[in-house]
Amino acid sequence: MNRKQLITLLVLVVLVGGACLVLIRNQNKSWEGANPALGKKLLGEFPVNDVAHIVIKQGTNELNLAKKEVWRVRERNNYPADYSEVGGFLVKLQDLKIVQDEKIGPSQLSRLSLTTGPGTNAAVVVDFKDQSDKTIKSLLLGKKHMRKSDRPSPMGDLGEQGWPDGRYVKVGNAENVSLISEPFANIEPKPEQWLNKDFFKIEKARAVAVTFPGATNSWKLTRDTETAEWKLAEARPGEQLDTSKASGVANPFSSASFVDVATNAPSAAMDKPIVAAVDTFDNFNYTLKVGQKTNDNYPVAMSVSAQLPKERTAGKDEKPEDKTKLDKEFKDKQKKLEEKLAQEKTFENWVYLVSSWTADPLLKERSQLMVEKKEEPKKEEKGAASEPAGASELKKDETPPAIPPAPAPELPKKAEAQKAESSAVAPASKPGEK
Repeated sequence: MNRKQLITLLVLVVLVGGACLVLIRNQNKSWEGANPALGKKLLGEFPVNDVAHIVIKQGTNELNLAKKEVWRVRERNNYPADYSEVGGFLVKLQDLKIVQDEKIGPSQLSRLSLTTGPGTNAAVVVDFKDQSDKTIKSLLLGKKHMRKSDRPSPMGDLGEQGWPDGRYVKVGNAENVSLISEPFANIEPKPEQWLNKDFFKIEKARAVAVTFPGATNSWKLTRDTETAEWKLAEARPGEQLDTSKASGVANPFSSASFVDVATNAPSAAMDKPIVAAVDTFDNFNYTLKVGQKTNDNYPVAMSVSAQLPKERTAGKDEKPEDKTKLDKEFKDKQKKLEEKLAQEKTFENWVYLVSSWTADPLLKERSQLMVEKKEEPKKEEKGAASEPAGASELKKDETPPAIPPAPAPELPKKAEAQKAESSAVAPASKPGEK
C-alpha cells in the first residue's frame, strides 16, 4: 500500500466514524425528547437525612422502622434494627435512576402488582416520614423485572423466568410507572429480617452449671485453666465424665445467634425454665434462662455481670520498665472488658428465640455427659458347663457323630510274659475229682 492509498483510507475512516457519531446523537435526542424521564432520579432530590420513620406495608402486614438515636423495629418491642439494611436502602433510593417510564392505566396496574389492598398481587407500599411523622415520599414496589440468559448458568437451571434485575415502581399518585435497575428483593414487612443480629458472646468459660427442674438431671463442670480438661463437680459414686461429650457443652453461646425477638414475654414458655450459669476467666458471670421449645426454637433470656479488678498486682521481682509496660497492657485489657460488659448488658431487655441447633448442646442432662456403662455378660444356666464344646451349635434334629473306641494301650514286655504264663496254667479240676 502506497502513501496515497493510506491517506485515502484514513479519510474514509474519519468520515464513517463522524457519520456514526452524528447518527447516535440524533437518536439520543429523539429518545430523550420522547421520554424525558429516562436517566433522572426516581425520587428527585430525596432528603435522606430527614427520614426518621419508614412504614412498609403489604396487604394486612405492616412494619415500622423508627429512628430513636438508632433505628429500631417497633413490632419487636423497639429492638435495634440492622443499620446496614436501613441505611443501605435509603442510600440506594437517593441515587436511583429511571430505566424505563410509561403511563399505565388503572386497569393495568394489577398486572404489574402495583395495586394497594389485601389482594395477592398487592404492591409493597413504603412511606418515608420525617420526625413529625409527615410523609416525605411514598413509593409503591411492584412486580420484579426478570432477565433471561442464553448462556448456561453454573448454578444450574434458573427456570423460564430467569433472575430479577429490576422492579416496576410508582412514586406516590403519579400516573406513570417506572422501571428501575434494583429489584429490592428484601424490602418486605417482615420484622425478623430487619433486626440487628449481633448477639452476646461467652468467651473463656471457667465453670458451667446447668440446673434442670428435675434436680437429678443438673450438673456442673469446672476447669483450672483455659487448656485444662473439664471436671465434673460433686461426682456421684460410679459416675465418670465423658470428656468428648463435655467439650460439646463447655463453650456455650461462644458464637451464638438468634432467629427472632419475642414480641411478648412468653410467660407460659418460660415457666420453670432451665437455668445455665457460666463463669469466665475474665470474671464475667452469665445467667441464661431457657424456656420450653416451640417450633424448633427456645425462648432465652440473658443477664450478665462482671467483677473487673481496678488495679494490677505487681510481681515480686518486677522491674520498673516492665511495670510500665504491664500496667498499660492491663489498662487496655480492662477497657476492652468494660466495653464488652456495657455491650453485653444491652441484650438483657428482651427475650430471644434461639434455634435448637444453638441451645441443644447446653441442655444435655447429667446422664448424657457420662461414660456409658458396658453391659456385663449374662451368667450361663446350670448344666450348660457340662455340655461338650460345640454341642449348642448342633441342630435339634441332628445327632452327634459316633466317637470311635480308643485303641488298647500297648503293654510292656514284662506284662506280656506274665500274660502268657497265666494262659499256660491248667484249668481248675471239676468237683468230685481228686
